[in-house]
Amino acid sequence: MMKIKVLGSGCSKCEALLAATKEAVQHLGIDARIEYVTDFAQIARYGVMSTPALVVDEKVVSAGRVLKAGQIESLLK
Repeated sequence: MMKIKVLGSGCSKCEALLAATKEAVQHLGIDARIEYVTDFAQIARYGVMSTPALVVDEKVVSAGRVLKAGQIESLLK
């Protein structure tokens, strides 16, 4: 099972990335657990300075950008 985390403060951009991530996972039919992390101490552990950020299997794949579902699908393939 793939582990995906959306790191963010709860802002509208972070919510948009979370929604796009869920859409991408559903579209691809991937078995994944999506977690929304808003705790700044946890976010800092990933070395992320700008949110929203996307973490796939503990690797930061995007930070500071709101990706579209299609872009996320490309990262997950």
